[in-house]
Amino acid sequence: RVIGKAEYLPGKANPRFVVTNLSPRDADAQYLYEDLYCARGEMENRIKEQQLGLFADRTSSATLRANQLRLYFSSFAYVLLHGLRRLGLTGTAFAKAQSTTIRLKLLKIGARLHLTVRKVWLSFSEASPYASDIAQILANLKQHPAWSPPG
Repeated sequence: RVIGKAEYLPGKANPRFVVTNLSPRDADAQYLYEDLYCARGEMENRIKEQQLGLFADRTSSATLRANQLRLYFSSFAYVLLHGLRRLGLTGTAFAKAQSTTIRLKLLKIGARLHLTVRKVWLSFSEASPYASDIAQILANLKQHPAWSPPG
């Protein structure tokens, strides 16, 4: 069974084909293409994003353990960015941004950090182009209480 999607983008044709052994009774064509095929492509995009944006492809150390540790750090960074995207970036211009964009425009910026017993103060430059986005992100994160272990 072959399912085809005919699409024409500006300037070129963009045909897509899915070959499957699932019968039409088991899964209709729209479900196969939109829910299975496109989801697979989206997962490949997330893997590519981790490799390129979070440096999961840098396994050039001499030992297996060092390379494994690098992959652990990259995976942990991805989980943190996914949590930030899910909880903090909703309603901002960065809600669907890739990890490279988030890292360069929101995390890799200069700020002055002042710690007190009860508060952490972040002072950003008044000329920061993303000041309103950062304020919105912090407000979004305040709505979600910190995790505490069960009972």
